[in-house]
Amino acid sequence: MKQPPIVTLPLFAELDRLLLDFLRTLSPEEWERQTLAPRWRVMDVALHLLDGNLRTLSMLRDGHFGVAPTGDMGTHTGLVEFLNQLNADWITATRRLSPQVVTWLLELSGREYTAFLQTLDPWAPAAFAVAWAGEAESPNWFHVAREYTEKWHHQQQIRQAVGRGEDALLAPALYEPYLQTSMRALPHHYRTVLAPEGTQLRVRLSGPVPGEWQLVRTADHWQLTPERPTPDATVTIDGAVVWRLLSNELDPADAARHVHTEGEQWLGEKIMDLVAVMV
Repeated sequence: MKQPPIVTLPLFAELDRLLLDFLRTLSPEEWERQTLAPRWRVMDVALHLLDGNLRTLSMLRDGHFGVAPTGDMGTHTGLVEFLNQLNADWITATRRLSPQVVTWLLELSGREYTAFLQTLDPWAPAAFAVAWAGEAESPNWFHVAREYTEKWHHQQQIRQAVGRGEDALLAPALYEPYLQTSMRALPHHYRTVLAPEGTQLRVRLSGPVPGEWQLVRTADHWQLTPERPTPDATVTIDGAVVWRLLSNELDPADAARHVHTEGEQWLGEKIMDLVAVMV
């Protein structure tokens, strides 16, 4: 079987190990630290990660979807509202659990979760498309990569809130797959930006994991291209904080300090609200 474009599955066990080791070092006060997510403290993010494990096993492994969708699921707004309500209900119900119990459940469910992902055909259609990339249908390898970005950025939220340990997830072996997956949001994100055919935008990251992505405008859409002609604009983003931009956790004032555009300014402006999460 051919290799997926982005390989993340072998990294889940290491990501879980780092999470569990870190959670076991937290004091009671640190479990209640505010994170970049306005409504969530460290405990809430850990509970959300637990929900991700259990909900995936229940729905995709066991075929039990439980809560019927409400609202207009045919729209992005309707889907996000439904997911936000599921998240809020879960946090309210599980806040009675202790940090020790949450950590224990994360360890147990994480092993089962990763084992289930290993049973998926990477090229078969995923149960859920990667909506932030504009896809109506996605292969399982992209679904798995999306799940990796979720686990990566929520763990980094915890580390950032506590004020230590962020560098562990910025190691190239862990950070690069997160970036390569998340930057696949670029063409869909730029879909409303009209430009002459052949217009080129380069997105460049500085910092711990340097990288470049090139967008080109075709007759009717934007697409990523491996070609590297001279771009009409180059956007350089501080690679140490780009994860906050991608998860909608970098306010405009901070973004202006970490994002710089050379060339056609109008072409780079859209990058300021780039997201690779469901918001």
